Amino acid sequence: MGKKKEGKKNKSARKKNREEVTLDFAQAVTQAARSVRTALSRNLLDGGLYAGQDGVIMALFEADGMTPGALAQRLGVKAPTMTRTIGRMEAQGFVRRQADAQDQRQTKVHLTEAGQGSVELISRAAAACDELALKGFSDKERRVLIRLLRAVDLNLQGIEPPAAEEE
Repeated sequence: MGKKKEGKKNKSARKKNREEVTLDFAQAVTQAARSVRTALSRNLLDGGLYAGQDGVIMALFEADGMTPGALAQRLGVKAPTMTRTIGRMEAQGFVRRQADAQDQRQTKVHLTEAGQGSVELISRAAAACDELALKGFSDKERRVLIRLLRAVDLNLQGIEPPAAEEE
């Protein structure tokens, strides 16, 4: 009879631990994301870039000539926020707005030479941030962490993650 009671106690303790981990997860991920963003922003300031501008530049580097609305949607921000960001980046010389050749009512955003030149700075800043964040992690641990974080992202978007691969 003592074993049965002990089994229930362990099961209850495991459930409590699982709940604590679940509650701690969102807080831990949020704090880690803030810390990563802060470190990356610090690294980007050397090139005159502010938080969020790196995403705009990289999106335009992949697909130059996007509308402000398409950029906002791609980066998950509201259109007015993107409009202000584009205005600031235009004043800094990283982007330029231009009327669409096919539809003059549409405005497209393009990288300038300075914007294209900042891609290397962004890549170096991101790599330095990655190294700092993952210091002490083995290559396998890095791969597992990235895979798990991508799975979390897909879960939160309601997308079924692909079958897990063996590490």
